[in-house]
Amino acid sequence: MNQIKVFKHPILNKLSRTNPLVAISVYCLISLGIVIYGFAVSALLLINIVALFVAGLLLFSLVEYAIHRFMYHSGENYRDEKNWQYKVHGVHHAVPNEKDLLALPIPLALLVSGLLFILFYLPMGQHALFFFPGFLSGYAAYLFVHYKVHTSKPPKNAFSYLWKHHLIHHYSDDERAYGVSSPLWDIIFGTMPKRKSAKKKTH
Repeated sequence: MNQIKVFKHPILNKLSRTNPLVAISVYCLISLGIVIYGFAVSALLLINIVALFVAGLLLFSLVEYAIHRFMYHSGENYRDEKNWQYKVHGVHHAVPNEKDLLALPIPLALLVSGLLFILFYLPMGQHALFFFPGFLSGYAAYLFVHYKVHTSKPPKNAFSYLWKHHLIHHYSDDERAYGVSSPLWDIIFGTMPKRKSAKKKTH
């Protein structure tokens, strides 16, 4: 089967592809390891630990929304192969069900994660040992939802809403429904799908 080429250079093109299930496993293990270390060196109360973890999850969901809306969809030509948005996101709209293009390359994601951990740790100290795993787990959850939406049928429960929400973004209205792991920020910032868009048939 011929795969779409993100880059002309064969090595770069190969590096652009990532198995999302492997990536999810890596990020979950890193998050678990940091939390275990945090329990070993920190005397924080459990309620504070849970609050920090949840705060990290919420921050990731906001970052996910903001990057998707204001970076990936900035301008009208994100589908143009000449623009940088195509390399990081437009290609996904071109071939939404191509599994290996659903996640950032793991080395790049780990580099960004390391920088973010330092950014969080400098002002937060040991609190970052629980806040950052929440943030990274948020990314893993986003990858899992995104992977399942594009590779399987929606479940027969409340989670099927996530399938409907994201597929509207792909097939009905790409200027709305930017949240993948949650519609929370679409609700807050007024980018929920219009009713007429929600009624259109999704693929």
